[in-house]
Amino acid sequence: MDTLAVIKALGDESRFKIINILLEYNYCVRTLAQELGISEAAVSQHLKVLKEAGLLEGERRGYYMHYDVNRDVLHKLASKIEELAAAQRKPCNLKEKEGCDPNEGQECYMQKTGEKCSDEVRFFCHGSNKRESGRQDANYNCHES
Repeated sequence: MDTLAVIKALGDESRFKIINILLEYNYCVRTLAQELGISEAAVSQHLKVLKEAGLLEGERRGYYMHYDVNRDVLHKLASKIEELAAAQRKPCNLKEKEGCDPNEGQECYMQKTGEKCSDEVRFFCHGSNKRESGRQDANYNCHES
């Protein structure tokens, strides 16, 4: 699965609506066009993008092609997004960041507390004050040894 291609395909409002409709019903181009209020040509172009991303499968029924969502691709995308959301931040290393004072970063690390960090370093290293913001995603590992 090309994750970026799938995300780009779903990034268009009409294509996202098409996926939502096709999760409930196996429609053809004509019915999708009527449901969305757009031309059949526009629907066909959207379907092409969705098929290229691997999101759709087609089944010929007489003269018409009916489409269904490839749910395996959606499950893989969901897993990838969960994996991204679960990624742990690495401890900050101000020595490698342009424009940061390496001594300030070292002092910050050696204090093992955010209290001695300047506001600029605290924001860079921690995101904000955890107690005030309630953020759970900020990087507080830079004070751990």
